Amino acid sequence: MPTSHEGPSTQAGFTQKPDAENVTSKPQKLGRGIETMFRTLYRVNMDLSGLADAKANIMISINGLIVSILLAAISPKIDSNPILLVPTSLLLVACVISLVFAVLSAIPRVRSEPVTLEHVRGGLANILFFGNFSNMARDDFVTGMEELMRNPDNLYHTMILDIYGLGLVLRKKYRLLRVSYTVFMVGLVIGVVAFIIAFYFAAQSGQIPEISTPIPGLTP
Repeated sequence: MPTSHEGPSTQAGFTQKPDAENVTSKPQKLGRGIETMFRTLYRVNMDLSGLADAKANIMISINGLIVSILLAAISPKIDSNPILLVPTSLLLVACVISLVFAVLSAIPRVRSEPVTLEHVRGGLANILFFGNFSNMARDDFVTGMEELMRNPDNLYHTMILDIYGLGLVLRKKYRLLRVSYTVFMVGLVIGVVAFIIAFYFAAQSGQIPEISTPIPGLTP
């Protein structure tokens, strides 16, 4: 009988110790999980922002090159070849519109309104965003950061708002890029088709346009 009495108590002793370790390790695992989540979200948003800027740079370069070629090589020949006016105008307008939207997506968005420590304490401004704290006094910024670090709940809340703000910026960037790429694609197709039709009718009438103006940077 004593042996049977010691068995459950011994087993209970062995089961209580792992339970206590699990209880103490759960907050640590939860804290590491939260840090990993925020770190991943920030890295993904930064990568997406860099990708959007790269896409905007591609569209700016391509459209700028096409506009330069149209203005330098084809526009001077429109007087002697009026049949090129329509396709050139279509392609030029499409490239300019696409260029404008690409530039708009790459323009930095910085808040110019003054931000105070009271705005940060009231949740009206995000102290983690440089566009906000760059307008604050140095002492107010240091005080706001120290208060934020002493309050973990407020810290996580501010980081959540910061990630949400990054998402809003990315959404606007990619919306403008989508318009830029769509206008470029449609305009390029319409412009090429218009050039083909123009050359076809010119060949039918025996007047093939001659474009001999050298293109800057492409000829020695």
